[in-house]
Amino acid sequence: MRAVVQRVSRADVTVDGETVGQIGPGFLVLLGVAADDQRDDVIATATKIVGLRVFEDDAGKMNRSLADVGGAMLVVSQFTLLGDCRTGRRPSFVAAAPPERANALYQEFIAEVRGQGITVETGKFQADMKVSLTNDGPVTLLIDSKKLF
Repeated sequence: MRAVVQRVSRADVTVDGETVGQIGPGFLVLLGVAADDQRDDVIATATKIVGLRVFEDDAGKMNRSLADVGGAMLVVSQFTLLGDCRTGRRPSFVAAAPPERANALYQEFIAEVRGQGITVETGKFQADMKVSLTNDGPVTLLIDSKKLF
């Protein structure tokens, strides 16, 4: 499971001109599900992101988590995070989970984050989405459940 995590002051996602998810301060998470991902990857990724200490404390240091600051999470599925661009010019997406499996694990991820007390908004799986955000910092982190980077 791969995620791009952006600390935001606001973010929203629209489908066909209609807003389907929006948050104020928190994280925009672009989430890609790999073909070999399992429940352990969901739990590890959700727990890692919820616990990331990248919000400022009273001393101005990045030392507080999403839960500490009462932030929300906007989760948008993005299979292209599994794109392999090492050869040629057209990315290969063979490492991405098939849609049915990817959606199941995407939904499990959302449930896991909600189970940790975080308010979650979402995009629409497999839709053509437009994502808008104001990156705060900017703070952008890459997470991989297999710890490839």
